[in-house]
Amino acid sequence: MARRLRPVELDFADCAPVRLVYAARVSAAPAVVHRALAEEVSDTPAWFSSVVAARPLDGGAGREVRLRGGVFFRETIMAKDPGERYAYRIDETNTPGVAAMLEDWRLTPDGSGTRVRWTMAIDGPALFRLTMRAARPGIGQSFRGAMRGLDRRLAGRATT
Repeated sequence: MARRLRPVELDFADCAPVRLVYAARVSAAPAVVHRALAEEVSDTPAWFSSVVAARPLDGGAGREVRLRGGVFFRETIMAKDPGERYAYRIDETNTPGVAAMLEDWRLTPDGSGTRVRWTMAIDGPALFRLTMRAARPGIGQSFRGAMRGLDRRLAGRATT
């Protein structure tokens, strides 16, 4: 059953009770990585194996994402700065325990490629927060696999 989460703003990425932060390098330029994240939403399952379906909503102002295991998110795009940042707030989910959630993707040039930093900012009851902290290694492994998949997918694309 879907539940509405507490709305948060972009600063939640810096002050959430649980912040899971991961980074990886992708060979493509920031503009190309940003396009894959922010504009090619429906292609996300091709490079992020945890995602089984993703689609833009409201003319690109939101997204709906479905993960393995039946988890889904309905999201509002909070920042879409080409080549630099892509962030969204989760408004609805069927995940038990989560009270508020925001994901923030930051892109910085790294030689001819991009350093991708992903922050998952979360709040919920104490047991949920503890569970999310314990899940940090597994979520990190999923992120690193996704970045390898994205890197393979973007190989050969234009650098701008």
